Amino acid sequence: MKVIENPLEIYSQLRFARCEGASVGLVPTMGALHEGHYSLVRRSHEECDLTVATIFVNPSQFGPNEDFSRYPRTIDADLAGLKQAGTDFVFIPKNESIYREQHSTWVEPNEVAIPLEGQFRPGHYRGVATIVLKLFNIIPASVAYFGKKDYQQLQVIRHMVEDLNVPIRIEGCETVREGDGLAMSSRNRYLKAEDRSKATSLSRALKQVQQAFAGGETSVERLESIMKQTLEAAPVTSIDYARVVHGSTLQDISVADDSSHALIAARIGTTRLIDNMPLVGE
Repeated sequence: MKVIENPLEIYSQLRFARCEGASVGLVPTMGALHEGHYSLVRRSHEECDLTVATIFVNPSQFGPNEDFSRYPRTIDADLAGLKQAGTDFVFIPKNESIYREQHSTWVEPNEVAIPLEGQFRPGHYRGVATIVLKLFNIIPASVAYFGKKDYQQLQVIRHMVEDLNVPIRIEGCETVREGDGLAMSSRNRYLKAEDRSKATSLSRALKQVQQAFAGGETSVERLESIMKQTLEAAPVTSIDYARVVHGSTLQDISVADDSSHALIAARIGTTRLIDNMPLVGE
Protein backbone atom coordinates (compact mmCIF):
# COMPACT_ATOMS: atom_id res chain seq x y z
CA MET A 1 0.00 0.00 0.00
CA LYS A 2 1.44 3.35 -1.05
CA VAL A 3 0.73 6.50 0.96
CA ILE A 4 1.00 9.65 -1.15
CA GLU A 5 0.62 13.34 -0.21
CA ASN A 6 1.37 15.06 -3.51
CA PRO A 7 -1.63 15.49 -5.88
CA LEU A 8 0.55 15.35 -9.01
CA GLU A 9 2.19 12.12 -7.88
CA ILE A 10 -1.07 10.30 -7.21
CA TYR A 11 -2.50 11.58 -10.48
CA SER A 12 0.44 10.45 -12.57
CA GLN A 13 0.56 6.97 -11.05
CA LEU A 14 -3.14 6.33 -11.44
CA ARG A 15 -3.38 7.96 -14.86
CA PHE A 16 -0.69 5.59 -16.08
CA ALA A 17 -2.64 2.66 -14.64
CA ARG A 18 -5.83 3.82 -16.38
CA CYS A 19 -3.98 4.16 -19.68
CA GLU A 20 -2.79 0.58 -19.22
CA GLY A 21 -6.42 -0.50 -18.92
CA ALA A 22 -6.74 -0.83 -15.14
CA SER A 23 -9.97 0.10 -13.40
CA VAL A 24 -9.59 2.35 -10.34
CA GLY A 25 -12.00 2.53 -7.42
CA LEU A 26 -12.05 5.60 -5.17
CA VAL A 27 -13.23 5.76 -1.55
CA PRO A 28 -13.16 9.37 -0.25
CA THR A 29 -13.07 9.68 3.56
CA MET A 30 -12.30 12.16 6.32
CA GLY A 31 -10.54 9.51 8.37
CA ALA A 32 -11.60 8.20 11.80
CA LEU A 33 -12.48 5.08 9.87
CA HIS A 34 -14.84 2.31 10.90
CA GLU A 35 -16.36 -0.82 9.39
CA GLY A 36 -18.63 1.26 7.18
CA HIS A 37 -15.62 2.78 5.43
CA TYR A 38 -13.79 -0.54 5.20
CA SER A 39 -16.83 -2.15 3.57
CA LEU A 40 -16.54 0.43 0.77
CA VAL A 41 -12.86 -0.38 0.36
CA ARG A 42 -13.52 -4.12 0.22
CA ARG A 43 -16.20 -3.65 -2.42
CA SER A 44 -13.83 -1.55 -4.51
CA HIS A 45 -11.11 -4.18 -4.02
CA GLU A 46 -13.50 -6.85 -5.31
CA GLU A 47 -14.70 -4.87 -8.32
CA CYS A 48 -11.65 -2.85 -9.42
CA ASP A 49 -8.03 -3.54 -10.32
CA LEU A 50 -6.79 -0.79 -8.00
CA THR A 51 -8.35 0.85 -4.96
CA VAL A 52 -7.45 4.29 -3.63
CA ALA A 53 -8.76 5.79 -0.38
CA THR A 54 -8.40 9.42 0.56
CA ILE A 55 -8.12 10.88 4.05
CA PHE A 56 -8.76 14.61 4.29
CA VAL A 57 -10.72 16.45 6.97
CA ASN A 58 -12.27 19.03 4.68
CA PRO A 59 -12.53 22.42 6.44
CA SER A 60 -14.92 23.91 3.91
CA GLN A 61 -17.79 21.58 4.83
CA PHE A 62 -17.77 22.55 8.52
CA GLY A 63 -19.74 25.51 9.78
CA PRO A 64 -18.23 28.11 12.18
CA ASN A 65 -19.73 26.42 15.26
CA GLU A 66 -19.18 22.82 14.18
CA ASP A 67 -16.60 20.25 15.22
CA PHE A 68 -13.75 20.69 12.71
CA SER A 69 -11.09 21.23 15.37
CA ARG A 70 -12.13 18.21 17.42
CA TYR A 71 -13.08 15.91 14.55
CA PRO A 72 -11.24 12.65 15.40
CA ARG A 73 -7.88 12.12 13.68
CA THR A 74 -6.77 8.46 13.94
CA ILE A 75 -4.31 8.20 11.07
CA ASP A 76 -2.24 5.23 12.31
CA ALA A 77 -5.29 3.07 12.96
CA ASP A 78 -6.85 4.23 9.67
CA LEU A 79 -3.79 3.20 7.65
CA ALA A 80 -3.63 -0.20 9.33
CA GLY A 81 -7.31 -0.81 8.61
CA LEU A 82 -7.03 0.34 5.00
CA LYS A 83 -4.09 -1.97 4.37
CA GLN A 84 -5.98 -4.92 5.81
CA ALA A 85 -9.04 -4.11 3.69
CA GLY A 86 -7.01 -4.22 0.47
CA THR A 87 -6.25 -0.59 -0.33
CA ASP A 88 -3.53 -0.02 -2.93
CA PHE A 89 -3.07 3.75 -2.55
CA VAL A 90 -3.92 6.21 0.21
CA PHE A 91 -3.98 9.90 -0.67
CA ILE A 92 -3.46 12.16 2.35
CA PRO A 93 -3.02 15.70 1.02
CA LYS A 94 -1.96 18.70 3.03
CA ASN A 95 -4.52 21.48 3.29
CA GLU A 96 -2.41 23.91 1.25
CA SER A 97 -2.29 21.52 -1.71
CA ILE A 98 -6.10 21.42 -1.81
CA TYR A 99 -6.96 25.00 -0.93
CA ARG A 100 -4.31 27.45 -2.08
CA GLU A 101 -4.15 30.79 -0.33
CA GLN A 102 -6.07 32.51 -3.13
CA HIS A 103 -8.70 29.77 -3.47
CA SER A 104 -12.00 31.32 -4.57
CA THR A 105 -13.74 28.78 -6.82
CA TRP A 106 -16.61 26.73 -5.42
CA VAL A 107 -19.14 24.20 -6.67
CA GLU A 108 -22.68 25.30 -5.90
CA PRO A 109 -24.87 22.17 -5.76
CA ASN A 110 -28.39 22.13 -7.13
CA GLU A 111 -31.76 22.02 -5.36
CA VAL A 112 -31.22 18.60 -3.81
CA ALA A 113 -28.81 20.32 -1.38
CA ILE A 114 -31.33 22.89 -0.13
CA PRO A 115 -33.62 20.98 2.29
CA LEU A 116 -32.75 18.91 5.37
CA GLU A 117 -28.98 19.19 5.98
CA GLY A 118 -28.90 22.21 3.69
CA GLN A 119 -31.27 24.04 6.03
CA PHE A 120 -29.43 23.17 9.23
CA ARG A 121 -25.87 23.32 7.87
CA PRO A 122 -25.75 26.23 5.39
CA GLY A 123 -22.82 25.95 3.00
CA HIS A 124 -22.08 22.35 3.99
CA TYR A 125 -22.82 20.84 0.60
CA ARG A 126 -20.93 23.56 -1.21
CA GLY A 127 -17.88 22.34 0.69
CA VAL A 128 -18.71 18.70 0.01
CA ALA A 129 -19.29 19.19 -3.71
CA THR A 130 -16.12 21.24 -4.07
CA ILE A 131 -13.81 18.75 -2.34
CA VAL A 132 -15.35 15.75 -4.10
CA LEU A 133 -14.92 17.35 -7.52
CA LYS A 134 -11.33 18.22 -6.61
CA LEU A 135 -10.67 14.59 -5.66
CA PHE A 136 -12.26 13.40 -8.91
CA ASN A 137 -9.87 15.72 -10.81
CA ILE A 138 -6.81 14.59 -8.84
CA ILE A 139 -7.62 10.87 -8.90
CA PRO A 140 -8.64 9.52 -12.32
CA ALA A 141 -10.93 6.83 -10.97
CA SER A 142 -13.39 4.68 -12.86
CA VAL A 143 -15.89 4.49 -10.01
CA ALA A 144 -16.33 6.13 -6.60
CA TYR A 145 -17.97 4.46 -3.61
CA PHE A 146 -20.08 6.34 -1.06
CA GLY A 147 -22.16 5.04 1.83
CA LYS A 148 -25.92 5.49 1.78
CA LYS A 149 -25.73 6.50 5.44
CA ASP A 150 -25.02 10.04 4.16
CA TYR A 151 -27.97 9.78 1.80
CA GLN A 152 -28.39 13.44 0.91
CA GLN A 153 -24.66 13.75 0.27
CA LEU A 154 -24.89 10.80 -2.12
CA GLN A 155 -27.71 12.52 -4.03
CA VAL A 156 -25.76 15.80 -4.18
CA ILE A 157 -22.74 14.00 -5.66
CA ARG A 158 -24.84 12.05 -8.15
CA HIS A 159 -26.50 15.24 -9.37
CA MET A 160 -23.15 17.04 -9.61
CA VAL A 161 -21.61 14.25 -11.68
CA GLU A 162 -24.57 14.25 -14.06
CA ASP A 163 -24.78 18.04 -14.34
CA LEU A 164 -21.05 18.53 -14.95
CA ASN A 165 -20.51 15.43 -17.14
CA VAL A 166 -17.86 14.02 -14.83
CA PRO A 167 -16.65 10.69 -16.32
CA ILE A 168 -17.00 8.56 -13.20
CA ARG A 169 -19.60 6.08 -11.95
CA ILE A 170 -21.06 6.67 -8.50
CA GLU A 171 -21.92 3.60 -6.43
CA GLY A 172 -24.03 3.92 -3.29
CA CYS A 173 -23.33 1.21 -0.72
CA GLU A 174 -25.65 0.03 2.04
CA THR A 175 -25.38 1.50 5.52
CA VAL A 176 -23.37 -0.65 7.92
CA ARG A 177 -24.95 -0.92 11.36
CA GLU A 178 -24.02 -2.03 14.84
CA GLY A 179 -25.82 -5.09 16.21
CA ASP A 180 -28.42 -2.87 17.88
CA GLY A 181 -29.17 -1.01 14.65
CA LEU A 182 -27.13 2.16 15.21
CA ALA A 183 -25.65 3.35 11.92
CA MET A 184 -21.86 3.34 12.08
CA SER A 185 -20.44 6.87 12.15
CA SER A 186 -17.16 8.50 13.09
CA ARG A 187 -19.16 10.70 15.45
CA ASN A 188 -20.51 7.74 17.44
CA ARG A 189 -17.33 7.87 19.50
CA TYR A 190 -18.55 11.21 20.91
CA LEU A 191 -21.53 9.49 22.57
CA LYS A 192 -21.41 9.19 26.33
CA ALA A 193 -22.17 5.75 27.76
CA GLU A 194 -25.55 6.86 29.08
CA ASP A 195 -26.53 8.20 25.63
CA ARG A 196 -25.58 5.14 23.62
CA SER A 197 -28.94 3.40 24.00
CA LYS A 198 -30.81 6.61 23.17
CA ALA A 199 -28.96 6.80 19.85
CA THR A 200 -30.65 3.60 18.67
CA SER A 201 -33.94 5.51 18.62
CA LEU A 202 -33.02 6.84 15.16
CA SER A 203 -32.92 3.42 13.52
CA ARG A 204 -35.93 2.25 15.56
CA ALA A 205 -37.96 5.23 14.36
CA LEU A 206 -37.02 4.52 10.76
CA LYS A 207 -37.92 0.83 11.08
CA GLN A 208 -41.29 1.74 12.58
CA VAL A 209 -42.02 4.01 9.63
CA GLN A 210 -41.14 1.18 7.25
CA GLN A 211 -43.51 -1.12 9.13
CA ALA A 212 -46.29 1.46 9.12
CA PHE A 213 -45.89 2.01 5.38
CA ALA A 214 -45.86 -1.75 4.75
CA GLY A 215 -49.11 -1.89 6.74
CA GLY A 216 -50.76 0.59 4.39
CA GLU A 217 -50.04 4.00 5.95
CA THR A 218 -49.18 6.51 3.21
CA SER A 219 -49.86 9.85 4.93
CA VAL A 220 -46.51 11.60 5.23
CA GLU A 221 -47.81 13.64 8.15
CA ARG A 222 -48.65 10.50 10.11
CA LEU A 223 -45.43 8.72 9.16
CA GLU A 224 -43.37 11.69 10.33
CA SER A 225 -45.37 11.77 13.55
CA ILE A 226 -44.41 8.14 14.22
CA MET A 227 -40.72 9.01 13.91
CA LYS A 228 -40.98 12.04 16.16
CA GLN A 229 -42.85 10.15 18.87
CA THR A 230 -40.17 7.45 18.96
CA LEU A 231 -37.36 9.99 19.14
CA GLU A 232 -39.07 12.02 21.85
CA ALA A 233 -39.69 8.88 23.91
CA ALA A 234 -35.97 7.97 23.92
CA PRO A 235 -35.59 10.88 24.69
CA VAL A 236 -33.24 12.57 22.25
CA THR A 237 -31.95 16.01 23.20
CA SER A 238 -33.40 17.70 20.10
CA ILE A 239 -34.70 16.88 16.63
CA ASP A 240 -33.50 18.85 13.63
CA TYR A 241 -35.76 16.93 11.27
CA ALA A 242 -37.63 13.65 10.88
CA ARG A 243 -38.94 13.71 7.33
CA VAL A 244 -40.36 11.53 4.58
CA VAL A 245 -39.49 12.97 1.17
CA HIS A 246 -39.12 12.12 -2.51
CA GLY A 247 -36.32 9.58 -2.76
CA SER A 248 -34.35 11.28 -5.53
CA THR A 249 -35.06 15.03 -5.29
CA LEU A 250 -35.65 15.09 -1.49
CA GLN A 251 -38.53 17.48 -2.09
CA ASP A 252 -41.66 17.60 0.07
CA ILE A 253 -44.46 15.13 -0.59
CA SER A 254 -47.80 14.58 1.15
CA VAL A 255 -48.43 10.97 0.13
CA ALA A 256 -45.69 8.35 0.38
CA ASP A 257 -45.04 5.69 -2.23
CA ASP A 258 -42.44 2.98 -2.87
CA SER A 259 -39.83 5.56 -3.93
CA SER A 260 -40.10 7.68 -0.78
CA HIS A 261 -37.29 8.01 1.75
CA ALA A 262 -37.21 8.74 5.49
CA LEU A 263 -34.39 10.82 6.99
CA ILE A 264 -33.58 11.90 10.54
CA ALA A 265 -31.13 14.29 12.18
CA ALA A 266 -31.15 14.51 15.96
CA ARG A 267 -28.88 15.38 18.85
CA ILE A 268 -28.06 12.91 21.59
CA GLY A 269 -26.41 14.98 24.29
CA THR A 270 -24.00 17.16 22.33
CA THR A 271 -23.60 14.67 19.46
CA ARG A 272 -25.51 15.22 16.24
CA LEU A 273 -26.38 12.02 14.38
CA ILE A 274 -28.09 11.37 11.06
CA ASP A 275 -29.72 8.24 9.66
CA ASN A 276 -32.08 7.27 6.88
CA MET A 277 -33.93 4.39 5.28
CA PRO A 278 -36.08 3.90 2.19
CA LEU A 279 -39.70 3.12 2.98
CA VAL A 280 -39.24 -0.10 1.02
CA GLY A 281 -36.06 -2.10 1.56
CA GLU A 282 -33.10 -2.36 3.95
